[in-house]
Amino acid sequence: MWVKLRLVLAAAAASATAACSAAVDSGQARLCRAIIPALNAGSDIEVVRTGPLDAAGGVRVDYRVLTREGRNRRFLECRFAAARQVANEAQALTGLTTDAGPLGEVRLYMLKRFWLGAEGAGADPEPVSNASAAPWLPRGLAVSLQHLIFALPPIAIYSLLAAAYALIYGLIGRINLAFGELAAVGGYAAFLGFAVAASLSQTGALLAALVLALLTASAHGAFVGRALFQPLAQASGQQVLIATIALAITLQEYLRLAQGSRLIWVPPVFNTPYAVARSGEFVVTLTPVAVAAAALCLLVGAGLVGLLKISRFGRAWRACADDPGTAALLGIDHQRVLLKTFALASLLAGLAGYVVTVYYGAFGYAGGIVLGLKSLLAAIAGGIGSVGGAFLGGILLGSLEAVWSALFPIEFRDLAVFIVFVVLLVLRPAGLLGERDPGALKPMAHRHARAPDRW
Repeated sequence: MWVKLRLVLAAAAASATAACSAAVDSGQARLCRAIIPALNAGSDIEVVRTGPLDAAGGVRVDYRVLTREGRNRRFLECRFAAARQVANEAQALTGLTTDAGPLGEVRLYMLKRFWLGAEGAGADPEPVSNASAAPWLPRGLAVSLQHLIFALPPIAIYSLLAAAYALIYGLIGRINLAFGELAAVGGYAAFLGFAVAASLSQTGALLAALVLALLTASAHGAFVGRALFQPLAQASGQQVLIATIALAITLQEYLRLAQGSRLIWVPPVFNTPYAVARSGEFVVTLTPVAVAAAALCLLVGAGLVGLLKISRFGRAWRACADDPGTAALLGIDHQRVLLKTFALASLLAGLAGYVVTVYYGAFGYAGGIVLGLKSLLAAIAGGIGSVGGAFLGGILLGSLEAVWSALFPIEFRDLAVFIVFVVLLVLRPAGLLGERDPGALKPMAHRHARAPDRW
């Protein structure tokens, strides 16, 4: 089982970093391109290429300038401080080199003080690369495509967390309300991974953050399963629910005391926008990190479904979910399966926290509350005992949020989403793919009802 799991994780890590090794920091790239109009006042500028300067960092921009003699090919190389403040990127600029040679310290200071200080990245002559070459789409279709792209990371986050809920409920018929906080644990661990691997490349930092987030979240989940859920094996559903609420509060305070209440932001990675379509002046953009988040969710979802279908652990999980008494008679250790399930579900939560940190830049200690509740709602709507249904519920939740944000005031988005899901559950109480009543809470060790199709 663990060999297959390692293969899934390796594929997920590869998807998160594939085709991204040549990417540059989008903020630095915009700042570097914004200098070009100051050096070529009044000229028509065509950006040819924006890319990394060298292994040490920095940005190189190749561009053309239209003059009376024709189009002259020029370049600009920008170097930045290793530890820069995101709030003031202009001050992080430490050196400029053009085709005429390096700029002196006085000219560099004047440029930063009077040009970038006033214009900033707004002077960027080409904020989106390859925009002119993007295919044309009708306006409505282009806007819809952009909102769909914006929905990819939230869909991935909701789907991963919803699958974590489904794994635990499918096995023991109980809901762990602390998965949002376990995602926050993974998010904080990812930040620490970035801090530890700050001297490495962006790809190396991403991998270090991913490994640390998965290991930390799964270790916390295994401990929770052993320390909390095993002793409550004969407890009622209400007792388990109260225990998980206490666990969520404990994890929040644990994160606040260990990491502090102030948000600490990681530098943006692989967020350079690329044009995929356009309609007039409106350009549909896509970032590598959004593609990686969607691919990560797809790979993990396929791997999880395959794991439950064909692996030894998957057969043991299904046997314990269907009839734990008969499974025990056949030699299956229910407690061991429970611990492995908790570790796997917490790994999914940690992966969701990793995506939050990488895509949004930070994960607050209290950010898991709403995220966990929304993901739980998605799992219930998809079918709380069905892993496939949980992924479907996450897709539905992310899509509904994107549609509402596109058409209506965003401050009422959460209210509207909750109302839609309540109506859905009134019409189909067991969810889209569920068959069992989600409210049927029996003691964990004495569940003999036929389980739904969970895989």
